[in-house]
Amino acid sequence: MNLQISHLRNLYLTGALKPTDLVKQLDAEIGNDDSRHIWIRRLTLEEMQAFAKNLEGKNITDLPLYGIPFAIKDNIDLAGIPTTAACPEFAYTPTKSATVVQKLIDAGAIPIGKTNLDQFATGLVGTRSPYGACQNSFNSEYISGGSSAGSAVSVALGLASFSLGTDTAGSGRVPASFNNLVGHKPTCGLLSTSGVVPACRTLDCVSIFALTAEDAAQVLESAQGFDEEDAYSRKAIIRLNSLSGKFFSFGVPKLEQLAFFNNTETPVLFNQAIKQLESLGGKAVEIDFEPFLETARLLYEGPWVAERYAAISDFFETKPEAIFPVTKQIIGGATKFSAADTYVSQYKLKALQRKAEAVWQSIDLLVTPTAGTIYTIDEVNADPVKCNSNLGYYTNFMNLLDLSATAVPTGFQQDGLPFGVTISAPAFKDMSLLTLAAKMQKISAKTLGATGLPFIN
Repeated sequence: MNLQISHLRNLYLTGALKPTDLVKQLDAEIGNDDSRHIWIRRLTLEEMQAFAKNLEGKNITDLPLYGIPFAIKDNIDLAGIPTTAACPEFAYTPTKSATVVQKLIDAGAIPIGKTNLDQFATGLVGTRSPYGACQNSFNSEYISGGSSAGSAVSVALGLASFSLGTDTAGSGRVPASFNNLVGHKPTCGLLSTSGVVPACRTLDCVSIFALTAEDAAQVLESAQGFDEEDAYSRKAIIRLNSLSGKFFSFGVPKLEQLAFFNNTETPVLFNQAIKQLESLGGKAVEIDFEPFLETARLLYEGPWVAERYAAISDFFETKPEAIFPVTKQIIGGATKFSAADTYVSQYKLKALQRKAEAVWQSIDLLVTPTAGTIYTIDEVNADPVKCNSNLGYYTNFMNLLDLSATAVPTGFQQDGLPFGVTISAPAFKDMSLLTLAAKMQKISAKTLGATGLPFIN
């Protein structure tokens, strides 16, 4: 079934489909098989029908996401459904939905389930869960990417039109790249994090997975908005779209600063993506990527990991046996940092932010691989920390530098696994990036996710 938002909307407007019929089809299609470990809690047919029936009699044109099914990462609250953060002993049942979830429901969207993730959103692999390692939508031997693992795979397999993830260090982009999806990491604070289990609260943001950039933009329009209940919420700033003209400049790291981790195909695919951008009027500008790399190293080597401990400190101390081993190792390491360490790192970050600001004087956006390579589940299990670190090479700096970013699929390896790049820009350039991502898809995309359905311009 084609779950593109525009396609479903046309069916609803012509009367060819009703939301109650859609959820019946989805329920049958998803079935009871979860061999890829996508779901932590699927909504029952009756629960989905309650949302669908609530749309009856409402004007479709008033609801931009009328009848559109979506999945929710299970560290984001949906009223009446347990939130586990992939830790059964941590679970609680919220009485109200996260602000962003409620905004989507109010726009007509229908939640279909809570998805699997790296426990407490700590990881880029999708394997750190007691609910099982989430499997790649193209090849089950490979990782899905994380931490928003099930959110990406559910959309890639055509089980949801879009999904919500979170992105602190790359969790809204790496799984998108590995599953041939668009993954948008909004400007921090643009989407409310009220009702989201924090990882690093000062850096967290809610992310969007979609089959197309146009779908992601439509979801972003409905999901964004200032939230007085969220101390980190920010009012949107309207910025001119510097990427809407015929010509734009994009930064590319120096050759010696690119890392592909012994993958011989991804350098070629990255060069192809650069040529795609040039065909759209872009001019490549070589930049010094070192300030970005130094910033990235701060995220896990510096005291920001202590935020992960602060988020669950009571639970961590009282029920350490309930935490996934690798997750416990990472979060437990946070206790070695002192308050003085935090200030020293803050000073270093401020200096790096100033260096990075200078780069934007000569470019409109930055282009990197989303990830230099992809690993099998067995490879990650054999060396979980190093593999995860490699996957964050191009992603860990984004929120520390207050950037907006969109992961875009741009090609495939010879073994059929997807590859993509990330385009990023300063805060509040979200719609500019998604507009460019849509143009990129039109010249590179052939199919939607892992559905095999054709991408239609």
